Amino acid sequence: MSLSFKEMVKGINPKFLDFYRLETLQVNLGDMCNQHCMHCHIDAGPKAGKIMSKEVMEEIIRFLRDHKGHILDITGGCPELNPNFRFFIDEVHRLTSRLMIRTNLTILVEKETDWIPQWYRERQIVVMASLPCYTKENVDKQRGDGVFEKSIKALKRLNELGYGDSYELNLVYNPGGDFLPGSQKKLELEYKKELFDNYGIIFNNLLTITNAPLGRFKNYLKACGQFEQYTNLLVDNFNPESAESIMCRRLISVDWQGILYNCDFNQAAGLPIRDKTGKILGINDIKEAIQRKFEIVTAKHCYCCTAGAGSSCTGVLV
Repeated sequence: MSLSFKEMVKGINPKFLDFYRLETLQVNLGDMCNQHCMHCHIDAGPKAGKIMSKEVMEEIIRFLRDHKGHILDITGGCPELNPNFRFFIDEVHRLTSRLMIRTNLTILVEKETDWIPQWYRERQIVVMASLPCYTKENVDKQRGDGVFEKSIKALKRLNELGYGDSYELNLVYNPGGDFLPGSQKKLELEYKKELFDNYGIIFNNLLTITNAPLGRFKNYLKACGQFEQYTNLLVDNFNPESAESIMCRRLISVDWQGILYNCDFNQAAGLPIRDKTGKILGINDIKEAIQRKFEIVTAKHCYCCTAGAGSSCTGVLV
């Protein structure tokens, strides 16, 4: 029987499970999405209904006004589909040291939202674009028919606006199944060659992220009888060198209701940050959360962040 993630990391250094300091505030605007990807850990899709309200957004804005200079990482679902998305970004983009938005690309070429790329450039937003492969077959298999073609169209539009050169454009890769990502450096070279040679597309960096056995991907693994095997793969590939750099030591994630988590994966697993009495902490409690050295909430899925070269929302850890 394998050790729990908590036991494994504490065996290296107990301090590695302590929250260190807030560098990145990650905000999940909801699970509404125009895609229905098989690997999605939050079950996002067109019929989803967990949408962050303007009231919760205003609480986040108040915190950022009092604590300027943090990195802000906006995610979803498809964050652009939140009805108050434009209001929120217009309020926060001057309050952060770096504002990243995670997009699925296809939303940028839909008729109702094709104004967004130009709007992103005007606010100098860092675009984190999900593209799980550089081939049509693999992308459409994971994300749906026609997704690759729309993604290429969106990337060309971003390039026309200076993204990949004057403005930062990063692509995000995740495996198409129950296996670990390959070398981030090697994959980046392959992506850059294939996308430029075939489509004339350029970008800045490729970030690899290991699939978490949660949500829709967990259901897929169980349906294929591969859940235990994949979990064991993550455990067996635990890399002790990645333990000190796990993203939850410097990141707090806020869900659509304003509840605080150590990461987006813990959101999907329903594991919020609590105080010593067991009270669930929300955005109104974030000052309290960042002022004390609380222990990070962990579970078996945390092994996805320490397998191989390690994994985080900004790529490999070692």
